[in-house]
Amino acid sequence: MNLVLSLTNVNEAEWIDRLRALLPNRKIESWKNGVSDPEKVDYLFAWKPDPDVFAALPNLKVIFSLGAGVDHLTSLPQLPHLPLVRIVDADLTSRMTEWVVFQTLFHHRDHLMYAAQQEASVWKDHKQPAAKEVRVGVLGLGELGLSSAKALKSLGFDVAGWSRTPKNVLGVQSFFGDSHLDDFLKRTDILINLLPSTPATQKLVNAERLALLPQSGALGGPVYINAGRGATQDEAAIDAALTSGQLKGASLDVFEVEPLPQTSPLWKHKNCIITPHVAAPSDPQALSEYVARQIKRFEQGEPLENLVDLEVGY
Repeated sequence: MNLVLSLTNVNEAEWIDRLRALLPNRKIESWKNGVSDPEKVDYLFAWKPDPDVFAALPNLKVIFSLGAGVDHLTSLPQLPHLPLVRIVDADLTSRMTEWVVFQTLFHHRDHLMYAAQQEASVWKDHKQPAAKEVRVGVLGLGELGLSSAKALKSLGFDVAGWSRTPKNVLGVQSFFGDSHLDDFLKRTDILINLLPSTPATQKLVNAERLALLPQSGALGGPVYINAGRGATQDEAAIDAALTSGQLKGASLDVFEVEPLPQTSPLWKHKNCIITPHVAAPSDPQALSEYVARQIKRFEQGEPLENLVDLEVGY
């Protein structure tokens, strides 16, 4: 029951050491360093893998994705129709919730304005709406979206969520399906995007949908926050909305192309917070334990958890 790792831009040695400690009776190897016996490999742990790895491992049984997102795998035509397990981990969820709450409060409490005033040595207060007056909308009510929605609700925000299917979350208004997306956007002052990247979500946040966000909300204009996937947004539309003032502000952690090119106009906006895909970094210890636990479940005949539906892409 051997395991191979194919990880791009990741310190594989750190992961291999942890997995070997957790799975001492299995051979664990790096794809890029060569696999000694490809026919005996049952598991692949992948992040933006070499597409050739699938054909080279003929008896592969399960694929694990490093991270919550799986579009780096589902977008590959070489991906075999095998069980694909995404990462759902309390540490990752907590980190994402922290980032989302921080960015929401950053805009809610007008920190950009006060930072500019500090630079100019200006002492001036501004009217502060209560959290209950601010309508937050979370696009995507999966594990990460639900955690963020609940945390924001606990702070007093008026929270709603939009998802592909109905969700029942205490205190969070549920919108679902394409027919309810416009109504969801029209009631949202701070739009938080935690959608996965699928064919149905490509550039879902575009100029037409940004224009539906209300200008008359408690913040004096809408705010857009994205820590989901860059492919779900139209960056030219975001740039235009920030330039025109249609968007009061934005916080972006993910982009269509990463690293974000230096030529991107998004860098220049003083009302746009940019972070380099760090909202929920993967913790090697926590995620290695998760993978080891799933492998042991599989070998004991128990069902794998958090399987990806390859038809919908998450």
